[in-house]
Amino acid sequence: MSAETSVPRPRESDVDISDSALFKGMLSEAEFAFAFFDGDGRIQRVNDVFSDVVNVPAERMAGRLPVEVLAADLSQIITHAVQAVIETDAPVTEGRVRVRTAEGDTRHWSLSFSPVHDEAAGELRAIALVGLDVTESRQTEEALRRSEERYRSLVEAQSQLVWITSPTGAVVEDAPQWRAITGQGLEEYLANGWLEVVHPEERQQTEEAWREALRGRTMFEWNYRVRTRASGYRHFEVRAVPIIRHGRVVEWVGANTDVTPQREAEEMRGRLTDQLGAAALRTARLQGATAQLAEALTVEQVVQVIIDVGRTALAADRSAVALLDPDRAALKLINGEGIMEASGITGDEIPLSHSNVMTMAVNSRRPVFAESPESLKAQLLEAGDDEEILANFIAHGDERAWVGLPLLAAGRALGALRFSFTRPVKISQEDGVFLEALAGQCALAVERATLFEREHRTAETLQRSLLPDRLPVIKGLVLAQRFRSGSRHVQVGGDWYDAFVLQDGRVAAVVGDVMGKGVKAAAGMGRIRNAMRALALTNPPPAAVLTGLDRVFEATEEEEQVTTLAYMVVEPVTGEGTLALAGHPPPVLVSPQGTAILCDGEPGTPLGWPTSRRQFRFVVPPGHTAVLYSDGLVENRKRGLDAGLADLCSVVTEAPPEVVSSPHMLLDFLVDRMLSGYEQDDDVTALAIHVPPATKSD
Repeated sequence: MSAETSVPRPRESDVDISDSALFKGMLSEAEFAFAFFDGDGRIQRVNDVFSDVVNVPAERMAGRLPVEVLAADLSQIITHAVQAVIETDAPVTEGRVRVRTAEGDTRHWSLSFSPVHDEAAGELRAIALVGLDVTESRQTEEALRRSEERYRSLVEAQSQLVWITSPTGAVVEDAPQWRAITGQGLEEYLANGWLEVVHPEERQQTEEAWREALRGRTMFEWNYRVRTRASGYRHFEVRAVPIIRHGRVVEWVGANTDVTPQREAEEMRGRLTDQLGAAALRTARLQGATAQLAEALTVEQVVQVIIDVGRTALAADRSAVALLDPDRAALKLINGEGIMEASGITGDEIPLSHSNVMTMAVNSRRPVFAESPESLKAQLLEAGDDEEILANFIAHGDERAWVGLPLLAAGRALGALRFSFTRPVKISQEDGVFLEALAGQCALAVERATLFEREHRTAETLQRSLLPDRLPVIKGLVLAQRFRSGSRHVQVGGDWYDAFVLQDGRVAAVVGDVMGKGVKAAAGMGRIRNAMRALALTNPPPAAVLTGLDRVFEATEEEEQVTTLAYMVVEPVTGEGTLALAGHPPPVLVSPQGTAILCDGEPGTPLGWPTSRRQFRFVVPPGHTAVLYSDGLVENRKRGLDAGLADLCSVVTEAPPEVVSSPHMLLDFLVDRMLSGYEQDDDVTALAIHVPPATKSD
């Protein structure tokens, strides 16, 4: 008996395949799947590998047909192969058979079927099946196939143009794709024609880089534009490598890739990025201008913001703001630059009948853009301006572009903005939108500031009307006062001061502070001031006056109203006096030598708080000055009361002798120095009581 294979094997002596133990040992040790079938196609023997592959025990398969014990698809393959071997008496190979394992995995097997003959009888005795697990090789082949497909698809998608040159860089083979793009003939291309279609601006650098790669035998990587058949240009990336054999370059192989779409996309992204950046910058500038304008309370402040915006956001060389005087039918320049206009008008007032960018903007209610002298000339001539005056203006001025913007509030013209440039300027549509938005914000700010100034003047007049017109003139005593309104709004503050002569010849002096703003605070100030005068004239001692004011306060004022004051009665000439405090900062006594002493008397509580009022002796010796003041002088958002009192004493010591001796100069000095470096957010009131030094005649 022998098994036919592709390579005949010599028969080994003393080895009998019929030996059951030997056969069983071979099958158990083999790494391949074995199976034997008889002439009827029945399974005779299998090894453990085959049993594991088909997932059927060996004892169940013995003497059975494959169709009886194996899966349908596998049994069909084996049956057909066995039958083919029986009919042809020749080997049969099934190269790819998929088998699912017990764990659910799919494995690939290669099955070979060979006839086994009885040499003595010369008959077919059995069919041998040998199975080899080729799963790994199948996966490797599949991976290689997919990789090849991907590479081929990638190359085709990139539309690369492949070319070959000699070791010296001479073109020796045709490149039909290249010539199809450039429109060159074969002879032209072979005669170094590829360099002729490179953009002239890039030709020299490209040639030098190519020669350098040839000399160094290094990879050539470059970018250049190529003139196409249609006379346009497309962007190409080129890469070429030397093919080296036995240390020598035998040829160069290169590939050109058309990257025009990518370049165009990059340029488009760049333009969009620039546009978005410009839009974001304009938005940020408009937001910044809006924030600044929101804080501007006066027309002067609004004008300053506009000038700053014109110089920073617009890079304008000059900025101007003019408000409309409807009664005079003219524009009044606010920033007073005295801008020379093409109409020949100079000065701060520009009649609406004279044509310039501001009057045209106001009359038309539309922006006026003159991007060049020619544009300005055309617009002004159309408006009826004198050509000779216009030509003289352009010839002698340095401005070359102008913008006029109307300031409109609810359709009503308030004035105009003017920006000018010493260079021609292109005003884009986006710039125009920005300028109109800026003009709208400026118009609102101007309207608000105009209203604020008018109402603030009214409020200041009301507040000052509640204060004394003048201080009394008293022999042996000099009085001085300073009041500086710190209200950022149009509301009236509650600071007040007063000084008057009592029936016994002494002088009453008071500084008070009704917390809050508005009419309510002013009304409270007026009531307390009048009540204090009445009480002082009836019963002048400070403690008695404060006690009476407590009763008045409880009867007329609300509980949440806080009112403080410092009240003193002083004797002229001698300066003898008494003082009482109702929750108010202590007076400061300034000596002729410029030293400062804070009164250490009991501070007391604000009016209306249940307490026993006390008074104490307070003397202003001759040559000294006592200063009563409100908390706005020493306290603000950045400086506490204790620090403010320390600063006040320090500032006094810095006053020159001539200032110390004059109560008027002293108050100016103290107010200016104490407010320097701080934003005033409260009223400041100060009252000085100065006792002149005694003279020999006295």
